[in-house]
Amino acid sequence: MGKRPVFKRRAKDSVFTHLFSEPKYLLELYKTLHPEDTEATEADISDVTIQNVITDNMYNDLGFFVRDTLVILLEAQSTWSPNIVIRVLLYLAQTYNNYFTKNDIDLYANSKVKLPKPELYVIYTGERKDKKAELSLSEEFFNGAKDVQLDVKVKMLYGGARDIISQYVDFAKVCNDQVQKYGYSRKAIEEILRICIDKDVLAEYLKTREVEIMDIMTALFDEDEVARRYYLRVHRELLQEGMQKGMQKGMQKGMQKGMQQGVQEGQSVFVRKMLAKGHTFSEIADLTGYTESQLRSFVQ
Repeated sequence: MGKRPVFKRRAKDSVFTHLFSEPKYLLELYKTLHPEDTEATEADISDVTIQNVITDNMYNDLGFFVRDTLVILLEAQSTWSPNIVIRVLLYLAQTYNNYFTKNDIDLYANSKVKLPKPELYVIYTGERKDKKAELSLSEEFFNGAKDVQLDVKVKMLYGGARDIISQYVDFAKVCNDQVQKYGYSRKAIEEILRICIDKDVLAEYLKTREVEIMDIMTALFDEDEVARRYYLRVHRELLQEGMQKGMQKGMQKGMQKGMQQGVQEGQSVFVRKMLAKGHTFSEIADLTGYTESQLRSFVQ
């Protein structure tokens, strides 16, 4: 089991989506990605973020059109997974479908339809280490095979400058540090806001929306703590269930062997049931404190 609380990505991403729901900051984000476009205004940008349109739990963090000629999709992620590129592919397909429907575009017509150019990004707030600058569907899942006729490329953003993207990455890191120190508490939220404002990290946004952001984060902290306690209880119950089965299987090999096999059986039962409920390895890692590699080893 993990020894420290893990700050759930939804809380940070709720601040992310709330931040960029404001036209002022959305324009600033676009100009960070395209500093050469000095003439863009708020009126040129329209939010097309997907919300629960493919399945009950699939939505992307941010999507927007620029003058109907460019579509930009961004995800904010704190845990690494090559599956990001698949999710972004689905978001892009659904975004195009919504665009065609909204503009009454007939894909069966003889004339070529207008297709906004896509740009796909992930803002990664975890440790970069040797993480890639770009994810490719073909490279990740088909070893770059030349006979595969589909590819999607997603640019990874890690911060490092003083632009609004880097400030969000810094905000996420402050969140992690303070939750590790104070847990899911009001004190953690107060310290997050204080430190970020002092360090000029999203300072204007946090100062002008402080009460609203406190409410958002408090509600999410409450949800996350309830969810964490629930899944820890489920984990204990499934672990005990698996241990009993493992003990029965391993007793003939000795008590120590039986205990070891019991723990392994419990871990396997827990992870498989969580996966069957639709949770990802990343989500289970957040809830339990195990690493994703440990969780995968439990079900091998």
